[in-house]
Amino acid sequence: MTTAATFKDHFSRQSGDYSRYRPGYPPDLITWVASRAPDRALAVDCATGNGQAAIALAGHFDAVLAVDGSLAQLERAPPHPNVRYELAMAEHLPVPDQSVSLVAAAQAVHWFDFERFHAECRRVLKPGGVVAVWTYEKFQAGSAIDRIVDRFYADVVGDYWPPERRYVEEAYQTLPFPWAEERVPGFQRVTEWSLEQAIGYCASWSAVQRFKDEHPGQDPLPALAAELATLWPAPGTLRLNWPIHLRLGRS
Repeated sequence: MTTAATFKDHFSRQSGDYSRYRPGYPPDLITWVASRAPDRALAVDCATGNGQAAIALAGHFDAVLAVDGSLAQLERAPPHPNVRYELAMAEHLPVPDQSVSLVAAAQAVHWFDFERFHAECRRVLKPGGVVAVWTYEKFQAGSAIDRIVDRFYADVVGDYWPPERRYVEEAYQTLPFPWAEERVPGFQRVTEWSLEQAIGYCASWSAVQRFKDEHPGQDPLPALAAELATLWPAPGTLRLNWPIHLRLGRS
């Protein structure tokens, strides 16, 4: 069983920012993933965070179990009649053998113990059940803004990213994924966000929190906001594109 000591909790302290400023997932991605499951009885959303993927999946499944190792995150997840939230780890799911149609992990699997997670998926999935994991890149808004955000990401807080972040940077292509994999369509999330929302999203980064921990009294975000404000329409919104990388396999 995964213990609290092995839980890589990078988000509990900024769970408020995570809940308010993380983008959701495109409906066509959720619909396609759900369509690959052998039935619509039960889906499990691992490391659900504030429940975004779980609630989206609840529109396609009779029941969704949403688990997370962070109570602070679960306390911010909104209720839904088809979703049951539980404090549990992806490597030790509180469900019987061969009872699950879909195991999903949105923006999370790179933190898991891969060997134990995939073994647990083999235990809980029905024959023909599906594992789907996906991640989004940081937003893209146009060359000038992207250069500023890229420089902040790499040069200002780059040394403070946990090593697992590289799987996101590598579009999940280097992620261990021992399943009979299916070809997937391309997906992206599109948002219309204010500068305040974009800075709030950056505030939810684990690297920003670690930067603040190691530099008490220093916050790298105001300088980023000031630089972006010269390019962001004030007080309006800007179209942001979030490329999504999905891998899906079948038991």
